[in-house]
Amino acid sequence: MTATVYTGRATNWLGVVVSGLLLVPLLGLTATSSVDTTVALVALLALIGLLAEVATASDVRVTCGRQGVSFYWGLAGWPRASYRLDDIAEATIATIPWWAVSYGLWWTPWRTVCTVRSGPALRLRLHSGRTVTVTAPDPHAAVAALRGASAGS
Repeated sequence: MTATVYTGRATNWLGVVVSGLLLVPLLGLTATSSVDTTVALVALLALIGLLAEVATASDVRVTCGRQGVSFYWGLAGWPRASYRLDDIAEATIATIPWWAVSYGLWWTPWRTVCTVRSGPALRLRLHSGRTVTVTAPDPHAAVAALRGASAGS
């Protein structure tokens, strides 16, 4: 039997670049000769935040197959989540409009949203009733891999 596995990576480098460009005026303030300690501290925290964004939120990687669905973020691979195939009641494709993209990992007791761009995304409905929406470059292939894995098990 041939196992089908889908892996994909969706990036958010545009968001990282925009965040970096928004720091330019703040860093310009710190370059003046009359730098106050508070401004320097804010600039340092902003740079640390930008580095954290690059390490954790620059992209999301998704793997679907017989093990279920796993996704993780950025260069650090954190945060990450996994859902076993037995826990997934249904896998569908959801279209995320540009104005509804959460750009990040959002968790509530009823749903998890892990998106870095608008457009088609993988949506899981778990047996617990929870929904999970994840950005995937080719959600059609991800759904096909999950359906093939559940048919083969």
